[in-house]
Amino acid sequence: MFHFEIINQSGAARRGILSTPRGEIETPAFVPVATKGALKGIDFDSALSSGAQIFMMNTFHFFCNEQYQTVFQLGGLHRFLGRDFPIMTDSGGFQVFSLGAGWELGVGKLSKEGILKNKKKKKVIIDEEGVTFYSPYDGRKLRMTPKIAIEVQEKLGADIIFAFDECTSPLASRKETEQSLIRSHRWAEQCLEIFQGKNQVLLGIVQGGPYSELRRESAKFIGQLPFFGFGIGGSFGGSYGDSKERMYSILDETIPLLPESKPRHLLGIGEPDDILAAVERGIDLFDCVIPIRWARHGAALTHQGRINLKSAQFLKKEGPIDSLCLCRVCQNHSSAYLSHLLRGKEIMGISLLAEHNLFWLLNLMKEIREAIPKNELSILKKKILKRAIEESY
Repeated sequence: MFHFEIINQSGAARRGILSTPRGEIETPAFVPVATKGALKGIDFDSALSSGAQIFMMNTFHFFCNEQYQTVFQLGGLHRFLGRDFPIMTDSGGFQVFSLGAGWELGVGKLSKEGILKNKKKKKVIIDEEGVTFYSPYDGRKLRMTPKIAIEVQEKLGADIIFAFDECTSPLASRKETEQSLIRSHRWAEQCLEIFQGKNQVLLGIVQGGPYSELRRESAKFIGQLPFFGFGIGGSFGGSYGDSKERMYSILDETIPLLPESKPRHLLGIGEPDDILAAVERGIDLFDCVIPIRWARHGAALTHQGRINLKSAQFLKKEGPIDSLCLCRVCQNHSSAYLSHLLRGKEIMGISLLAEHNLFWLLNLMKEIREAIPKNELSILKKKILKRAIEESY
């Protein structure tokens, strides 16, 4: 029922087919994030017609408000949504990081010198058996363990689920990261013991923070366990006090140690330059909120880089957002209209821009898949990245 096959390879880059009971996913693939069972600003039909093949949903939020119990009683996520496309759920580990170390240390609010702007009271307590935290919905004290994370995901009924792990802050010391890694490895084994495997597959997660030797250790340990595939996790990128170059070097250290025949998912990464660099290194799947989140800020993905449609310069631009884009938005609406809607805070503006951004990124994945068997990935990369992605908002 579940199967992964590599059908073309160019260097380390792979084109493949990930088969699930609810359909095949052509890889490399981008997985749009429908956090609570819905995409923000765009419906599933629009996303599917734009090229989406699978969606990611968030265990943490279904758990915190106990909605997973209702979903289970109604037959699982697919019946709950009334849809039959493939679904992934994450384990909630990254959200625990965001609620804990990320919030406490102000990670994501670092100055260029890396000095913390504020340090706050702990919201999360991590012990050897799991995590205790307070619900962001109603303040109730909650407990998440490997057993609970797997049982909740089994009740949600997604096709592909993830082992529960601890995502450490990039500011954590080597000793703290090593202790966390030992814990995450033990939790990975527990997840495999608990997992029933009924119409689902389980992916393990490689951690290790910014420390190369710990990343290698984690890849070797997780890679030898009988997971269907592997996620590479971590708080990568500038918004978490880390750098793209470090992320790429971690992928270089990690990917060669994972089984070549199994799918590899880079968690939480979705910028075009990062996707291209990661595909070159052998990543098959990506998930991220970026294309839709950027739309809420008025930022559009284009072949000329990322642009800020809220800028007054676009109020009189007659042409589409991107003249090379074939999405419904670019075929029917002017930049001036989109800018007008966004500056006026009209919901329609966000919805149209979300549709464009998602189409643009999913089309990039299609171009990547077409380039790999032709050994033209480097040509595509130069074409896409010849103009830097602008940080224009």
